[in-house]
Amino acid sequence: MTDQPLDAGEQLAASTSEASLRRTEARSAEIEAQIAKDPSGFRVMTGDRPTGNLHLGHYFGSLANRVRIQDAGVETFILIADYQVITDRDGTGPIKERVLGMLADYLAIGLDPARTVIYAHSAVPSLNQLMLPFLSLVTDAELRRNPTVKAELEATGDRPMSGLLLTYPVHQAADILFCKANLVPVGKDQLPHLEQTRVVARRFDERYGRVDPARPVFPQAEALLSKASTVLGLDGTKMSKTKGNVIEIGMDADTTARLIKKAVTDSDRHITYDPENRPEVSNLLMLASLCTHREPAEIAAEIGDGGGGGLKRLVTEAVNEFFAPIRARRVELAADPGYLWDVLRRGNAVANEVGDATLAEVRAAMNMDY
Repeated sequence: MTDQPLDAGEQLAASTSEASLRRTEARSAEIEAQIAKDPSGFRVMTGDRPTGNLHLGHYFGSLANRVRIQDAGVETFILIADYQVITDRDGTGPIKERVLGMLADYLAIGLDPARTVIYAHSAVPSLNQLMLPFLSLVTDAELRRNPTVKAELEATGDRPMSGLLLTYPVHQAADILFCKANLVPVGKDQLPHLEQTRVVARRFDERYGRVDPARPVFPQAEALLSKASTVLGLDGTKMSKTKGNVIEIGMDADTTARLIKKAVTDSDRHITYDPENRPEVSNLLMLASLCTHREPAEIAAEIGDGGGGGLKRLVTEAVNEFFAPIRARRVELAADPGYLWDVLRRGNAVANEVGDATLAEVRAAMNMDY
């Protein structure tokens, strides 16, 4: 019996199997070692949707890691995914203000526009034009089985699925492939989205061929698995802008203190680090740990019988001390919007140059270079 190739849906499911995860983890560790020796062989692409202000979950979940990757010497592209705001919304909202705030956050945490390309979806036509040939490489059924599409659709309730939401994974593939990124920082839950990108790259090569016979037009992007700890919201559930349970990077110290004072804990005055049985208390301890670089159990022992009040006072002090220089820098940046827009314009120019070159190669491979 001849083995049949997996379709895209089966490939996405396989990407999250235990054996596949172990291989991905091992490969990610190898990549980290390679970066330490020579970062020049990698180009990273990542980004955010400007649907609200960036918060501490973003910082500890991904933003700090981007600065680390940049500082290691890896060429980095960071997308402000403004077009993806409308995948599940009726309008753009105060998007201009949010993009400006995102730029201030990026630079305040240490992203350097001299080393990192920061750009916006809507300013890079070549990126979005790649959607057309890429859509020819996937089927409606495959897209509907995509875990990313399913998750996004569930998050919208009973809202009808838009064409943009259905093709969201293809747009994400275009985000990565337009700049020929070969490395994407992701969590384990995002591996199916990256596998969809790999499927698109392989199918383009199979269907349309190559300009240079020695290499495909698009690389097979690999995962750099995040080691970051997950920070829950102040109510003990997933940190989310829409839930209002977040501490924003740009919030001042007094606002941060008020929010932490309202955080959910429990009735046991003796503070212990027990994520399974005391998730809310343990989450606050983890937040203090991330800000002080101390073990959460050590912090818990220090608080002892200080109760929720003692815990919250310590967390407030830790958060405000850690983010004080970032917030001070952010205030300076926000006071000069002209500089921030110039950073974006310069990033857009670089992204357009890269994207135009990729699109020219795509058109040549498709015999459409006329």
